[in-house]
Amino acid sequence: MNVADSRRVAAALEGLGYTPEPRAEDADVIVLNTCVVRQSAEDKAYGRLNSLKPVKKKRPDTVINLMGCLVGVKGHEKLQKIFPMVDVFSPPSDPGPLIAHLTQDESKAHEDAATSRRFAFMDGELALPQHEQGNLVSSFVPVVLGCSHACTYCIIPYKRGIERSRPVGDIVAEVRSLVSQGVKEITLLGQIVDRYGADIPDGPNLSALLRLVHDVEGLERIRFLTSHPNWMTAELLDTVAELPKVMPHIEVPIQAADDEVLANMHRAYTSNDYRRLIADIRARIPNVSIATDIIVGFPGETDAQFQRTYDLLAELKMDVAHLARYSTRPGTVADRRMVDDVSDEEKWERFRALEELQEGIAAEINRRYQGETIEVLFEEKVRGRWRGRTPTNKLVFVETDDDLTGKILPVTITWAGPWSMQGALKPNPVINLEAPVAIA
Repeated sequence: MNVADSRRVAAALEGLGYTPEPRAEDADVIVLNTCVVRQSAEDKAYGRLNSLKPVKKKRPDTVINLMGCLVGVKGHEKLQKIFPMVDVFSPPSDPGPLIAHLTQDESKAHEDAATSRRFAFMDGELALPQHEQGNLVSSFVPVVLGCSHACTYCIIPYKRGIERSRPVGDIVAEVRSLVSQGVKEITLLGQIVDRYGADIPDGPNLSALLRLVHDVEGLERIRFLTSHPNWMTAELLDTVAELPKVMPHIEVPIQAADDEVLANMHRAYTSNDYRRLIADIRARIPNVSIATDIIVGFPGETDAQFQRTYDLLAELKMDVAHLARYSTRPGTVADRRMVDDVSDEEKWERFRALEELQEGIAAEINRRYQGETIEVLFEEKVRGRWRGRTPTNKLVFVETDDDLTGKILPVTITWAGPWSMQGALKPNPVINLEAPVAIA
């Protein structure tokens, strides 16, 4: 979501005549877009802010804009006292305050938050930053802003506001605009993306949105994330299976596999509910890959409860497991009502145990690809090798001097590891134009 927000800000600044500057210290405008989902991200944001103090002291005319979840949607008075060198504070997904400041439009600068958010998404057209036009292969498109589910560990509802679905017309227009600028793949984003349209009476759901986006000419691939077990329906799964452009890759977090821990997290499903969902996904979508999220060390989690999570991961054999150590987020239910009683040492031990388990599972799954020929969408060249992804979101590297940007090509997998694979381009058949041709 922050990548999409930053891209929107960059495009808006270019519209005012600004150009990118690789060194923040030399820029006229510095935008720091922040995340506070984990403590490490928040610490990094504070560290970067402090590093900008000398820049502001040396060049007082430099405009510093603090944006994103660190600012949130409920005011920034406390931050303003701590960081007086910040000129503009912007809520998530909202370039409005910065643009207003730079254009000296006081009427916009003092609009309320709701109106300002509308400004951020008032037009479905999205001009990419110039350096990405024709070069950006895959792009993110937010479709649900905020969240109203309020898992006890999560700060998102308090920082990004309540759940709000974007209008279908704006989304489709944005996708068309991105495709016209060279984008081949889009990922629809939402904190709970499956709930798209749930806040709109008689509005379209995610399945209907996928069908509309699928009709955009020139678009090659569609993905969506992140899902929630409670709102992943049979209709949605069948839509994924039916539409060729929608990739067979599902991201559906479990977070923990002990039912008491899940209840304390306010996830509203059991481990057996999740097992049944995974079985249903695999039954409905051929050759699907599935990714999950797991938090270790949630308040009160015992060794036995963690073992249930370990055992479930070993049983279900997911393609990817995004792992996190629990960290207290001030203002959440878990912060107010629970004690962070699992030591950091124990969190690390559990994290590494799952990491090692998942490495073996992913290696086993990916070995099945070795020798197979798969369609790969190539994104960019990294350290002399072209990087691309399979329909199931596997990372593939290929060595060639050709420009593969945005191309979908058959690749024969020559090596497969747990985190990526290597392959060789399948040679094009040589056609002998002098050979006799039979015409039926």
